[in-house]
Amino acid sequence: MRHAYVSVEGIARRYPGATVFEDLWFGVNRGEFVCVVGHSGCGKTTVLNILAGLEAPSAGEVIVDGQAIEGPSLDRAVIFQGHALMPWMTAEQNVGFALSCRHRGWPRARLREAARAALVRVGLEQAAEKKPSQLSGGMKQRVGIARALAIEPKMLLMDEPFSALDALTRGVLQDEVARLVAEADQTAFMITHDVDEAILLADRILLMTNGPEARLAEIVVNTLPRPRQRATLHRMPGYHALRDHILEFLITRSRTLAGAPPAGWDPRRVPELRPADAPAALAAP
Repeated sequence: MRHAYVSVEGIARRYPGATVFEDLWFGVNRGEFVCVVGHSGCGKTTVLNILAGLEAPSAGEVIVDGQAIEGPSLDRAVIFQGHALMPWMTAEQNVGFALSCRHRGWPRARLREAARAALVRVGLEQAAEKKPSQLSGGMKQRVGIARALAIEPKMLLMDEPFSALDALTRGVLQDEVARLVAEADQTAFMITHDVDEAILLADRILLMTNGPEARLAEIVVNTLPRPRQRATLHRMPGYHALRDHILEFLITRSRTLAGAPPAGWDPRRVPELRPADAPAALAAP
């Protein structure tokens, strides 16, 4: 695990009388996009919060670029389910505030210029002077994306950022995030319930068993070539094998594999499968 840019090493989250998840091991390489998929209650958001430094694990540790996470950092930007914008600030001011935290010596004019440039990247240059109450849900999330990317984090963390949006807006923003992350060669970690979203965005997809006592059961390598477009994703060779494999896990195996792992299970060597290349993997136990 030490060779990975992000190394999650045996983390667990326990509460009195309950264990959310136990002994998670996985890595995220520099420039890689990783998605986590699993049912509610398996601890996905808790894992993200630990990566963000917002929560401490009950056991284990997370190493990022050779340093153990000990708290929040501007090197790890979070895009939440809700937009999390400051309502008294304009779109430009929300982005500018994040920039002022990253670049404390920058003059106001430079902060404003950089904030405007970040809004241009997400197509919101015309909304720079509007406050969140004047923006649609999709526009608010665009501001959140602009704010996160403007500070040039080493890692982007996303907690189901599009789940509250309508299908059309969600699809547009999925394509937008795919483009922006690729342009910046950004390391990204995302939680989602949307299988097609994971297939569109991820290089690898982590599959969690049901909680409590959830564990990482399998890592699916997404071999569909990039660039991927939402409108044509379903026509790509290997798409249906990949999608069917993930759905079968969520419908059946996430439940049947829940609880204590089988004898001989090594959480440091979670199986990696490539169902897009090998449909026979659908028959894997």
